[in-house]
Amino acid sequence: MEFLFDYGLFLAKTVTLLLGLVVIVLLIASVSHRQRPTDKGHIEITNLNDKFSQLTFSLKQMLLSPEAVKQMAKAEKHEKKSQGKAEKKAIKEAQKEGVDVELDRHRVFVIDFNGDVRATEVSQLREEVTAVLSVANETDEILLRLESPGGVVHGYGLAASQLSRIVGKGLKLTIAVDKVAASGGYMMAWIGTQILAAPFAVLGSIGVVAELPNFHRLLKKYDVDMEVMTAGEYKRTLTMFGENTEQGREKFQEELEDVHELFKSFVAENRPSVDVESVSTGEAWYGQRALDRHLVDELKTSDEYLVECCDAADVFQIRYVEHKSNVDRLMDRFNGLMNRFFEGRHGL
Repeated sequence: MEFLFDYGLFLAKTVTLLLGLVVIVLLIASVSHRQRPTDKGHIEITNLNDKFSQLTFSLKQMLLSPEAVKQMAKAEKHEKKSQGKAEKKAIKEAQKEGVDVELDRHRVFVIDFNGDVRATEVSQLREEVTAVLSVANETDEILLRLESPGGVVHGYGLAASQLSRIVGKGLKLTIAVDKVAASGGYMMAWIGTQILAAPFAVLGSIGVVAELPNFHRLLKKYDVDMEVMTAGEYKRTLTMFGENTEQGREKFQEELEDVHELFKSFVAENRPSVDVESVSTGEAWYGQRALDRHLVDELKTSDEYLVECCDAADVFQIRYVEHKSNVDRLMDRFNGLMNRFFEGRHGL
């Protein structure tokens, strides 16, 4: 038993030493990362029409005979050549009449947003929206494939504001939800001109939640004092280590109610057909139930909608890629964990 005890103590010391070294390395890497000039990312553009056409052609190659594939390829080549000639002729005629040819071409720009609690992808969303708005015209459409269970108020508030830029320019914004757009995720969705949802996608959860552990009694048990110094009556309403008061709890609840009222008014402004009071209980609904409550406009998956778009428009997927080293990614995860541990914030 004494050997096991000594061995366990040795393991504990080793783990503690290793953790200490990891923290020191991360701190050094963080300082060097902040001092190094940031290398911005770039925009990647994928033509989804070509992607789907190639997918269809590859499948036909596997199913049809070699002769049939050859004939099909020849027919497609002839069709593209004919379309090219027709487009050139149309452009020449339009230029003679002084018509802007680009305005007659319908384009759909596809953006993806996979949200987490902190809405960390909002920085990419900002760049993608800016890029699209720089080239889009009034005949174009933006499709946002949205997946998010919600998160912090300020993060999703900024994400929703980015989408408001699209609507503010008079462009059509379609939101497609295949899995979940709840709470802050749904706050983003209702900015859209139309909302599409898969039959079993989860939507709603119009409410606000905040939770914070309190270690005051544990510290008091071991005679550890925690001093919290503030200036301003409500600078700190609830704390993790100090003693919380009833006045602080009431003020914190008041702040939650205020955020909830802003949430509800935002829904009423963007979805006037919704009975706000009946859907702002914090409940979430599956696709069909959400459609019954006017939280969505149509039950349809993003894939189905994209295939329809490819038949009538040029469809481009827009993705902003940041240039990050392995150290940068590790630091982002570490900072995220630390921020989530030490911050007590309202959540949507």
